[in-house]
Amino acid sequence: MSMTKLFSPGPVLVKDNVRHALLHYDICHRSVEFEEMFVDTQKKINMLFNADDSYESLIISGSGTSSNETVLSSLFTEGEGVLLIRNGMFGERLLEIITKYKTPLTDIAFPWGAYPDVAVIENAIAQSSNVKVVAMVFHETCTGMINPVKAVGELCKKYNKIFFVDCVSAAGGENIDVVENNISICTSVGGKCVGAFPGSAYVCAKREILEALTADQCKNVYLSLFKHYQSAVTAHQTPNTPNVTLFWPLNVALTNIFEDETLAGRIARYQKCAEIIREGLVALDCRLLLDEHMANTVTSVFLPAGVDNTAFLIEMEKRGYTFYAGKGDYAKQGMIQVANMGEIYEEDCYNMLEVFAVVLIKMQS
Repeated sequence: MSMTKLFSPGPVLVKDNVRHALLHYDICHRSVEFEEMFVDTQKKINMLFNADDSYESLIISGSGTSSNETVLSSLFTEGEGVLLIRNGMFGERLLEIITKYKTPLTDIAFPWGAYPDVAVIENAIAQSSNVKVVAMVFHETCTGMINPVKAVGELCKKYNKIFFVDCVSAAGGENIDVVENNISICTSVGGKCVGAFPGSAYVCAKREILEALTADQCKNVYLSLFKHYQSAVTAHQTPNTPNVTLFWPLNVALTNIFEDETLAGRIARYQKCAEIIREGLVALDCRLLLDEHMANTVTSVFLPAGVDNTAFLIEMEKRGYTFYAGKGDYAKQGMIQVANMGEIYEEDCYNMLEVFAVVLIKMQS
């Protein structure tokens, strides 16, 4: 077991059977055994998103960003554009990808930590003639905010747009229903709420979108959505050699969710742990960044006045607890992020808060 408790939003603490899956005996990725595991993992990814048979899931070797780049480098033909809704660092990551591939862009930017205005979004969609795809982040991890995915999904249905949602920090931690929320295509990775390791990303997409892809419209060689889909449906394979070692832990982590804890049970555990953490931090005179639209797994909090967040993080790590510093200007304002993804349970949260209080007292004395 790790000597450090990772209260950080990825990498996360994993179950022993997930870790042991790294030691699976060597196999060839062109073997029947791999293909059977690949298909089983695809089915479980679909279950994670409450997808029906009209969706297909694909597995990408890389971080969550690799799955996002796979989608955003593959969906567009000449002249087709994207409307991006962003209100934080990971929305800006999508912006960076879109800009790099020179895709026509309608950029709907809100301040970090501001809840997107659906009326503003609808007006932009209605007035944009070349928009094929509307893109946004489900859980903006830099603040811990859950964005209005359901409302935007309704707009995409109304205006007949493809709806792409970055679910990297949401899948397995939030209730995501791609059918109910009109999500056309979404992404995530094993090393977040699912409780596997970084490097095993995936895409869940409407099959009709995948079927309409051509090789030429995909602008990345390794991250070609067309190639990944064709390899999956024709051979239950990936187009290039995948990180086979990480496929096994992803499969085991997903199996743990559906055959042990249940998805609803995992989400409920995350909700309870977040509640314990937030109540405890407020009792210690810390100020939460958000008071609504909060994720089940990330709490952004400002330390009491006079407590240096960098020094505080170092002291907590010495005692076996790892957090993140706040992103961007939030770090300068004394913010840290406390996550409860992966193998974090109620007792862990109470124990962490006890140490948190001790360190605060020490640094305030």
